[in-house]
Amino acid sequence: MKDIIEYIHSSKAKMVELESLLTAHPALAPENGGHGEIEKAEALTEWLLSNGFSKDSIQCYDAPDSRAKNGIRPNIVVTVPGQSDAHRIWVMAHLDVVPTGDLKLWNTDPWKVVEKDGKLYGRGVEDNQQGLVSGVFAALAYIKTCVKPAHTVKLLFMADEEVGSKYGIIWLLKNTDLFKKDDLFLIPDGGDPKGETIEVAEKNILWLKVHVKGLQCHGSRPDQGKNACLAACDLSLKLNGLQDVFNKKDELFMPSYSTFQPTMRFSNVEGVNIIPGEDVFCMDCRILPCYTLNQVLGKVEECCAAVEQKYGVEVCYEVIQSSESPATPVDAPVVKKLAAAIKKVHGLNAKTIGIGGGTVGAELRREGYPCVVWSTMDECAHMPNEYCIIENIIKDADTLAAMFAEE
Repeated sequence: MKDIIEYIHSSKAKMVELESLLTAHPALAPENGGHGEIEKAEALTEWLLSNGFSKDSIQCYDAPDSRAKNGIRPNIVVTVPGQSDAHRIWVMAHLDVVPTGDLKLWNTDPWKVVEKDGKLYGRGVEDNQQGLVSGVFAALAYIKTCVKPAHTVKLLFMADEEVGSKYGIIWLLKNTDLFKKDDLFLIPDGGDPKGETIEVAEKNILWLKVHVKGLQCHGSRPDQGKNACLAACDLSLKLNGLQDVFNKKDELFMPSYSTFQPTMRFSNVEGVNIIPGEDVFCMDCRILPCYTLNQVLGKVEECCAAVEQKYGVEVCYEVIQSSESPATPVDAPVVKKLAAAIKKVHGLNAKTIGIGGGTVGAELRREGYPCVVWSTMDECAHMPNEYCIIENIIKDADTLAAMFAEE
């Protein structure tokens, strides 16, 4: 391990180089006004080939998407053969990023990496390029030192994580036989500043778009209409109140309870003196895994029916995103091996947690693949002035390299 760690620690400039290259190729989904990940994937592949990975070690799995450039969403697998292939260790990062948001909130060009005070600033540098770069250099350290990892290492660079993974992990699970049940899966797409928490569970996710239809009328004659805005406000409060119905707590998560939050609201009328006949709002619900989404939707239906009866309106809703999955057992091999590597490299006693956000881990767990989400980061994903700490890239590469060495 001494030579491997020395290589990683001598590669800071190359890490910054790769981060800069990736950031310079915005990989936005068509839903976010982009044309996909192809340019970023091509730039990454060229870099890998120029820096020690062989052509035979890189395979592309392209999901068809007519909206994207070249009609594809690229998924790349890089293989480093190990002493054993009984199980493989997967490190899964995603290529796509989210939009910049209001450019006035950025202190630098979001598509050009700026290094300052030990940090790299730019869109995507943390989410998810930090994990991608750490995985690349942990694997590259074995290649450069001519050492075989204990088990075969697989790096997966996925498309489409930010808007649902239809063309990324979901497509790969449905259309390939890449994964084996005994494989170990690590997703460096969430964590904490010390790198001591291992995420083994996610809350179930339910996003709703609710449409309330009433009857528009003059603001002075509410008796002649059916106020869809009033009904929608009442409904959003009722849905928010489901937190008291699904009220169990699980200290694995923060917060420890299920949440039902009204979020985006659509424009309804253009005048103060108009009572709206239609109102549309959205709900972001994060539900403890002890409850099923069918249970929740049953109560949503009851709330909708109550509002329809009270206000004489019609309510319909659309599920715009849903995800539920079992937890990874805290004694799963991937948890034990990662915890041992964290202890060996950093002297930290790792602890298992659950999160309210969503990762590709949910898709894997649902298909019977126990996985963990882990990294060392400040969690500034999706924010203006997104940054990553260079030392965290190095520390995480050290940890991954140690995990690759375990029998």
